[in-house]
Amino acid sequence: MFPKITRRRFAAVFAAAPFLSHTVAMAQDDPRQRRSIADEGATGDGTTLNTVAIQTLIDRLAEQGGGTVVVPAGVFVSGALFFKPGVHLLLERDGVLQCSTDMANFPPRRTRIEGHFEESFTPALINADGCDGFRISGDGTLDGAGLPIWERFWQLRNAAPVPSEFPNLGVPRARLALIENSAGVSVEGVTFKDSQFWNLHLYKCRDVTVRRTRFEVPDDYAQAPSSDGIDLDSCQDVTIEGCTFSVTDDCIAAKGSKGPLAMEDAASPPVERIRVRDCHFRRGHHALACGSEATIVRDVVIENSRVTGDMVLARLKIRPDTPQLYEDIHFCGIELDNEAGSVVEIIPWTQYFDLKGQEPPQSAVRNITFSRIAGRFGALGSIRPNPGQTAISDITFSDINLRLDDAELATSNVSNLRFENVTINGAAVTST
Repeated sequence: MFPKITRRRFAAVFAAAPFLSHTVAMAQDDPRQRRSIADEGATGDGTTLNTVAIQTLIDRLAEQGGGTVVVPAGVFVSGALFFKPGVHLLLERDGVLQCSTDMANFPPRRTRIEGHFEESFTPALINADGCDGFRISGDGTLDGAGLPIWERFWQLRNAAPVPSEFPNLGVPRARLALIENSAGVSVEGVTFKDSQFWNLHLYKCRDVTVRRTRFEVPDDYAQAPSSDGIDLDSCQDVTIEGCTFSVTDDCIAAKGSKGPLAMEDAASPPVERIRVRDCHFRRGHHALACGSEATIVRDVVIENSRVTGDMVLARLKIRPDTPQLYEDIHFCGIELDNEAGSVVEIIPWTQYFDLKGQEPPQSAVRNITFSRIAGRFGALGSIRPNPGQTAISDITFSDINLRLDDAELATSNVSNLRFENVTINGAAVTST
């Protein structure tokens, strides 16, 4: 059966993998080692390119044993920056570090993106690789200045012979932050705004805290492409709390590898032990999405949070070309307040799929629970497998009180679906 094979194969693949330590002593933020970029020659006028001045400061602090790069009040434009171990970033109130929109300032390089390593694609504004204890903090803003990049993307996509097949990587565009191969990471207080691509991409990180952070695109812009809030790519032990999401793609996405041989991808360990609490999901496609690239996602809790946007609370994408295991994912203490949206969508997702000549793989979705959920929303949703490929079991709804326009849960081939103390539109629900 799929679950036994999956566990054995992952145990064999990752037994000797160089996982990062769970316990990392975070460097003390010594105020004497804080250096303002303005004192190092950077100009916050919203037009001057400051990449060299900021990178020179990062490099010098690293040589001196570490310190904190401070962005004071002003708008400081920059290209790609590469942080080093022991060097952190502090954005003071009214301090803005803004992406250049001249992509020549983001020279292509090998980078992790969409479940694989692209040999030549745009780096992020903030890049930190192997930086245990790395911190981004303060009350300032990381600004992607995304509007002209979004417009360029839609122009090229709409002009393509088949727009739906236009590659997502077809336009150079920068993520706001890519933190990889790091443990003991902290992101706190900062606003991520108008990112050209994903906002905060965490790859192969452990012991991460994202707290009191905002992820935003303009309310009057219909669709900022790929404006994911947080992408948890092959990460473990992540806490996300007190954050606000107002984007036009996934708010939080659990990601990994893809394709029929994804379980053999040693560069993509499972997404595990994720805790999300006290967050506000104001706008987005999904509060939590598993996929579009993912193999194993398990032990995830979303609790004590509000959803006020037209979105799907739980979107588990089942790829027909990728073996997947989604298990032990729990939503509890959720307040819903929108006239549209769906509570759950566990359904096939076929965009860009490629079996590469292999047999269709097997997947499993199990032990998914929804408890203490109340308010108004659009629909309960749907749960259905890729026929012949997906085993879906142990889905539980308990202590639910909702007002919905569509109270029916559309299901097929789901075993052990349970309703316990569920009331929808004033009526008790015992089965679908």
